[in-house]
Order: sequence, then structure tokens, then C-alpha cells
Amino acid sequence: MKRIFSSFLVGMAIQVAAFAQVDEQRHGNRFEQLGTMLRSPNVYRTASGAPGHEYWQQKADYEIEVELNDANQSIRGKEKVTYYNQSPDPLDYLWVQLDQNQRASDSETPKMSSSSIQPKMGLRQLQGILWHDQDLGLKIYSVTDAAGNEIPATVNHTMMRLDLSSPLLPGESVSFHIDWSFSIHDRMSFIGGRPGYEYFEGDGNYLYTMAEWFPRMAVYSDFEGWQNKQFAGRGEFALVFGDYKVAITVPADHMVGATGVLQNPEEVLSATEMERWELAKKTFDAPVIIRTQAEAEKLEKGKAEGTKTWIYQAENVRDFAWTSSRKFIWDAMAVSLGGKEVMAMSYYAKEANPLWEQYSTRVVAHTLKSYSARTFDYPYPVAISVEATNGMEYPMICFNYGRPDTDGTYSEAIKYGMISVIIHEVGHNFFPMIVNSDERQWTWMDEGLNTFLQFLAEQEWEREYPSRRGPAHKIAPYMRSEKHLLEPIMTNSENIIQFGPNAYAKPATALNILRETVMGRELFDFAFKTYAQRWMFKHPTPDDLFRTLEDASAVDLDWFWRGWFFGTDPVDIAIQDVTWYKIDSKKPAEVKADEREVYEREETYISRLRNAKDIPETVVERDPKAADFYNSYNRFSVGPDDEKAYRDFLASLSSEERAMLESGLNFYEIKFENIGGLVMPIILEFHYEDGTSEIEHIPAQIWRMDEYQVSKVFAKEKVVKQIVLDPYRETADIDESNNYWPRQFLPSKFELFKQQQPARGTSTGPNPMKKKK
Repeated sequence: MKRIFSSFLVGMAIQVAAFAQVDEQRHGNRFEQLGTMLRSPNVYRTASGAPGHEYWQQKADYEIEVELNDANQSIRGKEKVTYYNQSPDPLDYLWVQLDQNQRASDSETPKMSSSSIQPKMGLRQLQGILWHDQDLGLKIYSVTDAAGNEIPATVNHTMMRLDLSSPLLPGESVSFHIDWSFSIHDRMSFIGGRPGYEYFEGDGNYLYTMAEWFPRMAVYSDFEGWQNKQFAGRGEFALVFGDYKVAITVPADHMVGATGVLQNPEEVLSATEMERWELAKKTFDAPVIIRTQAEAEKLEKGKAEGTKTWIYQAENVRDFAWTSSRKFIWDAMAVSLGGKEVMAMSYYAKEANPLWEQYSTRVVAHTLKSYSARTFDYPYPVAISVEATNGMEYPMICFNYGRPDTDGTYSEAIKYGMISVIIHEVGHNFFPMIVNSDERQWTWMDEGLNTFLQFLAEQEWEREYPSRRGPAHKIAPYMRSEKHLLEPIMTNSENIIQFGPNAYAKPATALNILRETVMGRELFDFAFKTYAQRWMFKHPTPDDLFRTLEDASAVDLDWFWRGWFFGTDPVDIAIQDVTWYKIDSKKPAEVKADEREVYEREETYISRLRNAKDIPETVVERDPKAADFYNSYNRFSVGPDDEKAYRDFLASLSSEERAMLESGLNFYEIKFENIGGLVMPIILEFHYEDGTSEIEHIPAQIWRMDEYQVSKVFAKEKVVKQIVLDPYRETADIDESNNYWPRQFLPSKFELFKQQQPARGTSTGPNPMKKKK
């Protein structure tokens, strides 16, 4: 049958002007497969994103002895490294990382940063220009083989090449010794950084956070060979898994926390501390204080003579860090994970109380539980949080921000800032300490994934937790930035302008959108856990993540990776136009009424035109004899022929067609414009005249045939009063002022935003080409 529709516009039509310039190629770009943008699958890494049947990685074991000099703030160490070549390649030389040289007098780091003189500058800013005044680099005294023979070594800033006397063949291992020292820097000074010391003038004591403190093996991998890019400070670490045995000699009254398990507690702890430590191992509901604030304050007042050596051992870790101070308070509690107990613990000075005693270890325990539920059970025996005014992560130990004011009070910002940093840094045990990505190349692979899990853990800690990153709308200001201030997420760590938004917030937001909007929680959670478990204690690349999430979910995400990770386009989808249609019932009375309406509109127009032009009377108006039947009959009355035609029409319909005719459905044709360029799902909220509402989800694939403009028809039983695009702000849309129809429903705060930054090509006037009813 022939369908006849009449078009009636509800309220007013909202149109948004199209791009001034649009590529002729309107489709076939954003939905193309990544193809050659990803590495080709091979025997080491499969097309599914899993390790291949011949996957391999290197191993490095360390035996280290180090002594802390508290008088001149330096350390001296010697280490034995055993390196296992598990690759299929013979190696003529080895590369060793000397990260401490990033602070050497000849460091390249300050030379690579631009600087300028401002009209007003503080002394600290000027100090930052005088980087070379301190020599804080590693001093290498000797590099020898197992027999004591010197190994030729070439130092290139933060990298050292060891030239082997004969190639290290596949399946073989080699041992060598390095003797070294360096001066520890004040991390509270202009140099900053992750490791160093903090001096407490009030009691004359130091708190040391020792990281990046020993020569470490660089990674040799199947996808890159040697990762020997220089350490410039921002791009962090690519490291090799191995086993550690570390003997740390410190002043006798110091407390030491470190990666791994303390091997000689009876030699370094008092009898009282040992008793409390054993109690902590059996306490799951609250931290047990092992060294109290009163005991720590007593130690602060005098400096003991002599030293103690703390021996720690760690298995299958990629790094080792430690902390030492006589100021430390120490508490701990047990956490049950996967049928075993893990010790969550904290070290902090009195300056961190009462905040740290109340929260730190509890947050550590919560983080382990939250992350384990979404990845794998935390495999290490301990997890430590150290109060150190900044945040940085290492296996089983991390240094965290969050110090109250000197009177013990603290703001809400300090409290939540502390909790967030502890969650974040403890969470790094999972990414990248276990899922061991290359931070020097892809910061986002650990920071972004970790920030995503941090957001979930924060929301589990407290309802309405004030998370800084994660919710989609919070990334919109960054994505609204000028193009020259943006880089793709897939950008080397050292080349990013807005580092936090790019490497932390945007990938975390992207994963949150995948989970909540694109894939759904069930599919995403399974796929994400699959990735984590496939690559725990291995070296994944972005390709492995992208492929695994698709492989484990059956969701084609190439369009998403292409837009969010390889591009800089923002999300800005607009409701361009809405038209309301009703099915023509063909009832004679309604048909005639519609015809009358059209006729009267035309007559009104002609009458106005005649009056405006002063046109004289027509012939028929002057001479009635010139008129006949057609000048006087009522063309809009319903006659027998009309009734018969209607009956014949009804008789021709099937039962399904008759039901459709009588359904009374309202058809809303909505036209959308992709102004920002980043394709995304379309989420609509329909508000009806009866006060009810409904959500409709349209997948991003609607943009496949035209990436700039699409239309969609919705059939509704009720009359629509208002339509809202992205009602829960889950797509990171940078201009929400064009997400409403009719525009008069625009919330005032967005109306204000619109006035400040007008939407491109927006018109809020009615469309004169459509009829209103």
C-alpha cells in the first residue's frame, strides 16, 4: 500500500549549520581497522593479544650490599648481577641503566628544557637554572666479571654498555659486579624528583626514600631489542624481572622498610616490636602499631652509635626500593587475598599524624582488595605506604603525599588527596610492577590503566568520592584545548605538553567509557581481567591490550582505539534538527481538515499580497454571473465518494497494517551532527508530556556511512516534550549546549557557557520550511 505521511513540527525545529568545510571523504576512515598501525602477529605475540607459544623475556638477579651514611647523606654499594639470556639472540654487549645520572652535573635533562627570565622570579626558580652546581651522579668504581677481571664499560649519561669478552648465547647466563656510590639529594629542593631525603629542621633528622639507587639492567625484548632510551625524568622505567637479596646497613636506631620480606627481624627489631609484628600478622580488622609515635619521638632526640643491617629478599620483582629513618612510626595489618595473607603496612613520621595512623594502612588494604577483584590476586607478600610528601611507586613499596598542618588539622582536600595518592601508588603494584609495560615509551599503559582502577577503588571507598579523574565530563576541558596543545595518547612520554591529562586522565576516561557506555561492565570486566592475567609478570605492548580487549569481548573496538588513542579530535555531537511525524489515518474528515488548513494558509498569503500590492477586485468578484458551481461548493466537505474510498482503503489493509494505522505512534526524525570529529555512541533521553522519560542507546557504528551527519527515526507512543543528548555526561562531549531540544530547555549553566563560547553555526530560530502545529 502507499503510505501517506503528514509532517508536523513540535515546538520548533533546531538546526545547526554544517561544517564550513568538510572532507569530501565523509566515511571510510574512522571505522577502518587498525591494520598496519599495529605490529604484525608472530610466534612471540599472537593476533589475539596473548603471549605466543615462543614468547620469551630476560631475567636478572641481584645481590646487593649498601650502606647509608647519615652524616653526609650518601650511599655506597656493591652488587652482583646475574643476567640470563632467554632470548633466541646472541648478545655481544649488555645495557645497564644509571638513572641517578639524570641528576649528574653533565645531565642532558636541563639542557633539553627551555628556560627564560621573567620580570619577577623567585630564588627557587633561579636555582632551577643552576642545575649543574651539584654533582649527584653515580660514581662507578669498578665493573668486573665473576673472576674479578675488568669488563670494558662505556657510560653514555644514564646508560652504560658492558662489552662482553664473548657473546652471551641463548640459554646462557653471565654474572658481573659493580661497585658504586652517590650523594643523596634533597628532594624537597628545586631538583625534586622521586628519591632523595627530607630534612626535618625541628629535630635535626632525615627521612630517606631510596629509589633508582643502583645500576639496573635495561630490557631486551622481542619487539624493540634493547630499550636504552635515556632517562630524562618523565618517561619512567622499562625493567627486567628477577630475584633480589639486599643487605641495607643504616644507623642502629633507624627503621627500614623495603621491597620484599625482612629476613632477620629478630636482629633489627626489639622484643616488643617482634611481639606486635606477630600480632599484626593475625589482625585483619584494623592496623596494629608496631613502633608507636612516642617511641619514634624518643629516638628522634638522640642519635645512636653503631649500625644495623636489614636484610630483605624479594622474588620475581622488576625493581627494588627502600626507606630509612629514626623518625618512623610503623603499623601493619593482614589482608586475606586468594587464600593467603598479605601484610599491608605504613611508615610515617609524627608530622603525618593523625591522618596517616587513621587512614594509610586501611587504604592499602582496600586497594589490594579492589584491584585484585578486577585483575588477579595480589601475588606479593607485602604492600607498603610511606609518607614522603610526594608520590612514586615501586614493587611492594610506594612513597605518598598527604601531610596535615603542624597543629594536626587537615583540610578535606588533604584527606582525599592522600587517600587518592595511596590508592594510586599502591595500585601501581599491578600496573606496571606486575603487568610490566614499558613506561619510558608509553606512560599511559601504566598511569592510564592505573588511574582507571583508582577511580573505581575510590568510588568503592566512599559513595560520592570526589574523584579528580575518571568521569567522562572531567576530560572535556582538556579535549577542548587548542590543537597545538594536544597530542595523541600514543605519544612518547617526553613529548607531551599536558602530561597529566594526556597520560593519566584521558586513557582512564577512555577505559571508563568503554566499560560504562561502549562495551558494558560484564564484557569489559572479563576482557580487562583477561589482559591482566595474560600479561602478569610479562612485557605487554599497546597492541596486546587493544587486541585482547577485542578478542575476549567480540566487540570491534578499532574505531575507538583510532579515535581516542591515535587521534586528538574531541567529542562534540549536536542535535541538529528534530521533526515530528504522525501517520495519515486517511479518515475523510481529517484529510479534508488538513486540506483546509493548507488552503487557508495559501489564501491568507495571497490576501496579504494583494493588500500589500493594492491589486483591484477580480472579474468574478465584480460580476457574479461569471461564477459557477466550482466557485461556490464546499470543497472540504466529506461526501459519499470520500467515505467509500476510505472503506476501500481499510479493506485493502492486512491486520498488521491496520494495527500500525491505528497505533497513534509519533515518529521523531532526529538529525545529528558530528562537530568534534570523534565518533561516539548516541545516548538520548526522551522526556514525555506525561512526565515520564526513557533512554535510547545508539551504537557508534551509526556513523559508518557518514562520519559527520546522520539521522535516526524513533517511534514513540507518547508525545515528546524534550530530548537530551548524552544525559548522564558519559561521552566527554565538549559542548553540551547543543545537546538539547528544544533549546529553551537548555539548563542555565549551559546557556551561560554558550554565551561565553558560542556553538559553531548554531541557530535557535524556527525552520520556515516545516509546518508547526
